[in-house]
Amino acid sequence: MTQATFGAGCFWGVEAAFRKVAGVVSTQVGYMGGTLEDPTYEQVCTGRTGHSEVVHIEYDPRRVSYEELLDVFWKIHDPTALNRQGPDVGTQYRSVLFFHNLEQETVAKASAERLQESGALKKPIVTEIMSAGPFYRAEEYHQQYLAKNPHRLV
Repeated sequence: MTQATFGAGCFWGVEAAFRKVAGVVSTQVGYMGGTLEDPTYEQVCTGRTGHSEVVHIEYDPRRVSYEELLDVFWKIHDPTALNRQGPDVGTQYRSVLFFHNLEQETVAKASAERLQESGALKKPIVTEIMSAGPFYRAEEYHQQYLAKNPHRLV
């Protein structure tokens, strides 16, 4: 299995989108990119820890490629919105790709460049592309939240 980590706003909807992708074996929501060790949801929500809400994915590269996961990532959020997605505002909701190896970094940067050059977006991409650091799993009630609470809209 291979891993990938994406931040694209509130992790509930992002996780739900990736769980539908054939070849994605597991998902976990959590926090990455900040300075505080083992942060809580409440701490991340202050915007002062530097963490993003992310979805950490394990996938089978024989069934789905990293490029295909990037295609999903670009489609499920607005990569031109700085520190916000829809009604969610703050650095914890920023658009960010955390790469786990040099190949992912190269592929992610090329993918962002292709999307920007395609003319499909009216504004510049603000997505950060960063080396993955420690992943802190979010509290259990956040895991597969929309599957557990189908009445809840994102």
